[in-house]
This record gives sequence, C-alpha cells and structure tokens, in this order.
Amino acid sequence: MDHDEVLNPSQQNVLEHLGAKLTDRPLFSEKLQNELREELSRRLNRFQSLIPETETLFVSKFHLNQIMRCERQFIADREATFEWSVPTARGLISHKAIELSVFWAQDIDPLSLVDEAVSRCSAGDDALAKWLLSLSDGDHSQLRSDINNRVASFLESWPPLRKEWRPMLEAPIRTEFAQGSIILSGKVDLSLGRPLGNTAGKVIVDFKTGGFYSSHREDLRFYALLESIRLGVPPRMVATYYLDRAEFSSEHITENVLESALFRVEDGIEKIVNIIFKKEEPQNCSSEWCGICFGEVT
Repeated sequence: MDHDEVLNPSQQNVLEHLGAKLTDRPLFSEKLQNELREELSRRLNRFQSLIPETETLFVSKFHLNQIMRCERQFIADREATFEWSVPTARGLISHKAIELSVFWAQDIDPLSLVDEAVSRCSAGDDALAKWLLSLSDGDHSQLRSDINNRVASFLESWPPLRKEWRPMLEAPIRTEFAQGSIILSGKVDLSLGRPLGNTAGKVIVDFKTGGFYSSHREDLRFYALLESIRLGVPPRMVATYYLDRAEFSSEHITENVLESALFRVEDGIEKIVNIIFKKEEPQNCSSEWCGICFGEVT
C-alpha cells in the first residue's frame, strides 16, 4: 500500500478505530496463560469420565451459541443432515475471496476475486466442491452476486492492509483439555498486529452482515480466550465489523472478559455433555424466536 494513498472516511475510520499507541496498550501478567489453562482444565476435567474413550467432543463458537440459545434446537440441528446452500456457502467463500484480496500482488476487481475463490473451492473433492459443480446457472449467478456484495463492501470500506500489520486471515486456533477428549477450536476471520512481550497488541476481527446479536460478542470472547491460552497474551481488542453498515462493535479485552468467556465455555460444555452423553432431556428455551419451543408454549 502507498502510505500517501487517499482513504475515504470509512477506511480512515477503520484505521482510527483499530489503532492504538504503545503506551495505551494493556500489560498482562506473565502468569495469565498458565492460570487460564489450569483453571479451564480443572473445570473441564470432570467431564472426561462421561465422554467415551473412542469419542472426542469438538466445541466451536457455533456449538456454544446453539446450546446456550436452545437445547432442543441444538439437538435438532445436530441430528439434521447438513446440506450446502447459497446462504451457507456465501459466508465461507466470501472469506476466501477477502483472504485472496489481502495477499493479491496487483490491483484486482471484486468479481475476479469472487470467481477465483469459487474456482478454488470447486477444485476440491469435498461436499462443497460437489455442490458448487452441481449448481444451476441461476443459483451460481445468485451465489456470485451475494459474495461479490460482501467482497466489494470490504474493499471499499477497509484500507489496504499493510504487511507490517501482520495480517492473518482464516487462521485456525485450537486447544485441548481433559487429555484430548475435549477440543476447543475456531477460525479467526482476520487478526492484525502482535503482542510485544506481555503487552497486548493483536486485534481480532469477525466479519458479519445484518443486525447485532449478543452472540457476536460472545464469539469473539471465545476467540480471545483461545488466543490467550495459545499465545499467553490476550488480544488487545476484538471487533465485529458489519460489512453492510461499515460499522464496528468492539470490546477491549480484560481479565474479567476472559473469565466470563471461561465460565461460558464450562457452562456450554456441561449442557452438551449432559444431553449427549448423560442422555438428559433437553430443556425448552423461552425465546419467542425459537421455532421449536415458542410454538409449544403459546
């Protein structure tokens, strides 16, 4: 990126929102990594005897959101056969196209990035590739249009990412507990920066469209917890960026935030273990948005 490049107001806002002077960045204890790992290990080890030795419980932000929102919906989704569709594929391929845009050597238009991302996803031998190759012309066009909207929104509202910001896209992160019987994992849309010693410097960003939900913040707290255990230093900030509004919803990470995330992980895993392995009856939720529970209550 040319440092003299003229940025539009939205791009300038991204720089101002995510940037911070070194003197404004928090310093964390060098003991934090061990304290978090030991505390979460202590809380999760009690579930090990309930998980069969031949099985591993994989837990992502998606699973936690499901079980905390509605236990019955969690079971229904778990038992349903997953099928690719335009809505389920566009998010994944959008992230791939955005990833390509960051590391592409020359200027390239959004739709070319979309086509390259679709081509790469179609070249595999997995279910997504087979689904993409089976699309009708109409569905293929709709998919390209939806992805193009997201990619173009990113390119026009974000400044080009400089290499000195150390951008990482779709970076996997995971940690294991209870002798490997419980695995917490995720994939970060975008991270920028790095810690300096025990001084936080990294920012984690999740891209969304649509309205704000409290689960968006919980997703990022989960990532912050995993990052803190993996690296030993928490991210300085986590932020959801809404591409269709060009707006942030962000939070600075503190030890209290990490503690809240840790408790939620324990609570969610306890609910999952009770239902799947202890065969307890899933409970109704009270949300009026739940198609399973609310209809029965009313």
